[in-house]
Amino acid sequence: MVLVKKDRVTRETNISITLDLYGEYLEKSKITTGIGFLDHMLELFSFHSGVNLELFAEGDLEVDFHHTVEDIAILFGQAFEEALGDRKGMARYGEATIPMEEALSQAVLDLARRPFLHYEVNFPVEKIGNFDTELIEEFFRALVFNGLFTLHLRNFYGKNAHHIAESLFKAFAHALRKAITITEEDVLSTKGLL
Repeated sequence: MVLVKKDRVTRETNISITLDLYGEYLEKSKITTGIGFLDHMLELFSFHSGVNLELFAEGDLEVDFHHTVEDIAILFGQAFEEALGDRKGMARYGEATIPMEEALSQAVLDLARRPFLHYEVNFPVEKIGNFDTELIEEFFRALVFNGLFTLHLRNFYGKNAHHIAESLFKAFAHALRKAITITEEDVLSTKGLL
């Protein structure tokens, strides 16, 4: 299955997502989270990965962005897990090292159902506009543990926090695009399943 629709409603958030894994059904992404910076990062991710999204979120942004960011990532991960299915015929592994001007970041992932996040990123500031940079790690952690895949993210260097964040999301997008590429293999594992 490559087109997945999911909803998540809590006392803190109301989120709906439609995920088109190969960009075959949705003409383009429509992302409205109430958090401009996150919208920007997810739009970049969608463009560079080829994964189209319709994502709408309302959250208790008057408290802060944490609940909304985390709940979006939880639902996003669950939609990924469902869209990936048994992962048969997928390349499984993906890697990308992406520059964004002075910033350079790398993403390495394995679609096997072993959720793990290694996050090696130091931002020079605590906020990008009104967005807490620590929420980027929270986003990827919730995504990985609900999407059931392994992701190693690291930033080698960079001075501008926006550029660092952008290079991370683009690196993840390109690594994922490689990992979901359809191959001649049935399941890329000696075990016969992922």
